[in-house]
Amino acid sequence: MTRIILCGCNGKMGGVVAGSVLSNDKCEIVCGVDAFGENNYSFPTYKSFSDIKENADVVIDFSNPACLDSMLDYCINNSVPAIICTTGYSPEQVNKINEASKSIPVFYSGNMSLGVNLIIELAKQATKVLGKDFDIEIVEKHHNQKVDAPSGTALMIADAISEELEKEPQYVYDRHAYRRKRSKNEIGIHAIRGGTIVGEHDVIFAGHDEVVTISHQSQSKELFATGAVNAAIFIIGKPAGMYNMSMMLSEKLN
Repeated sequence: MTRIILCGCNGKMGGVVAGSVLSNDKCEIVCGVDAFGENNYSFPTYKSFSDIKENADVVIDFSNPACLDSMLDYCINNSVPAIICTTGYSPEQVNKINEASKSIPVFYSGNMSLGVNLIIELAKQATKVLGKDFDIEIVEKHHNQKVDAPSGTALMIADAISEELEKEPQYVYDRHAYRRKRSKNEIGIHAIRGGTIVGEHDVIFAGHDEVVTISHQSQSKELFATGAVNAAIFIIGKPAGMYNMSMMLSEKLN
């Protein structure tokens, strides 16, 4: 039985993860951590990692970038793997995550969906074929409560595409600031916020007289929770290092 600490348990995704764990007989939540204190869960909830009394095998983090330092300190000091699902980190915080992976196993992904990781692979293949002759744009849509923009998933897609291009592209987020034609060495990334959209991503390859679009729509938050719980089970027993969804999928296929 995998014992989980759920960081951000009082948030929307925290509640979905808690429900997902209840239906999985391979794991349990031993406690939660949330700055807003207690909730009506069957497990105890603490405001700080320093208050935790329970022993755990892994931390799942669906919280806020402000919680990163205390979460990583706890995991490193207690040799506990971290499943980091939060987005909106600064470059400095991403460096801290990379440094932590030298001491503990870290599963870090901007999106825990199987389908999203599939379109990332498809976008990489399309870039190999079309990248030299087609302009590439990424459009992401999320609900009006999402704080960070562009989404972590949009940046994951852009970074994966960049790996397949001969020259490192420039990410352009706001075209109204530019009074010039689109250069060839660009990836446009556009964020839309509205209503209750769970998450939609379109990768557009625009060429001469034809357009290829790779799309993904998330219908509920449950798929992200399921991915996080599967990652928690997957990472147990792994050596220190950085892990992601592609690695987990490869292990399942093999």
